[in-house]
Amino acid sequence: MSSSHGYSKGYMAKELQSTTLPTALVSDVRTIIDDGRRQAYSAVSTAMVETYWRIGRRIVEEEQQGEHRAEYGKQLIKQLSATLTHEYGKGFSARYLAYFRKFYLTVPDIKILQTRLQNLHWSHIHRILSVDDPVAARWYLTTASQEMWSVRTLDRNIGTQYFERHFKQPQLSMKEEHPDKLELLKSPIVAEFLGFKHDYSFSEQELESAIISHLQDFIMEMGRGFAFMARQQLVRTDTQDYFIDLVFYNVILKCYVLIDLKVGAISHQDVGQMDMYVRMYDELKRTEGDNPTIGIVLCSESSKDIARYSILNGNEQLFAAKYLPMLPSEEELKREIEKQKTLFLLQHSSDAK
Repeated sequence: MSSSHGYSKGYMAKELQSTTLPTALVSDVRTIIDDGRRQAYSAVSTAMVETYWRIGRRIVEEEQQGEHRAEYGKQLIKQLSATLTHEYGKGFSARYLAYFRKFYLTVPDIKILQTRLQNLHWSHIHRILSVDDPVAARWYLTTASQEMWSVRTLDRNIGTQYFERHFKQPQLSMKEEHPDKLELLKSPIVAEFLGFKHDYSFSEQELESAIISHLQDFIMEMGRGFAFMARQQLVRTDTQDYFIDLVFYNVILKCYVLIDLKVGAISHQDVGQMDMYVRMYDELKRTEGDNPTIGIVLCSESSKDIARYSILNGNEQLFAAKYLPMLPSEEELKREIEKQKTLFLLQHSSDAK
């Protein structure tokens, strides 16, 4: 009896192994799972944004009952932060509660939040709330939602003072101001609506993305112990969200290698930002046996200073002797960046014809 039963199980196992899953089934189930995850993420994101807005409203309502609003509000937020942090953990620091308060004051009508800004995540809103000018902040909120800007695009536009450069003119009011027509065409949504072909001269962000993709492949093909870890990795601080372009782990050097590409010349601020990434990686990711993290800042322009390194503190000689031989040289990086720029411009100039 047991022998027959064992034979039956073995036969069924062979049948299952020989059965090929229909491609359509696998594809459909994957789609269902991906859709479910997107819906869950969207629901959580929406709930988070509305929760923070409601906390901000409640803080403002409580402040309005105080006789000395500024001092009362400051102490209120400090005490509330201590209580919430004790009960709920991180995410309710005094700085964050101040952002919630500012969020409500910037968007006091929840219907606007739910109907016009519903596609913005908290990362978008948190970045916009760092803008001091309330008029500019509201413009960034509206435009980021309408144009479906990623957090990275939003960060770039705020960093380059897009609003201030195109709208901040004292002789004009917001209702009378109009951006330059060519600036409007930089939006692929507007350009497509108007029937214009995509102009490759407006593809700075696409060029940067192409260079990063090429560098990722180039470094992986070097064969010097690099393992790819992440692209556009989020680094979150109390004041701002950042994105590291490329993250590798070198199994020979036993350390993380962070790479960030900048459009234009490298500034001291760029190097300082990379130093922050390196410190955070050493604190959060580095484990026993790992060597200190290396940071590399690259620029897309041809210059002598195409790469800057965030090196080991006080260990420049060790860096030069042990680390540098394993890393791509500045000449190699320059060659690969220029190669990708040439290919990109040739391709897009051909597409535009």
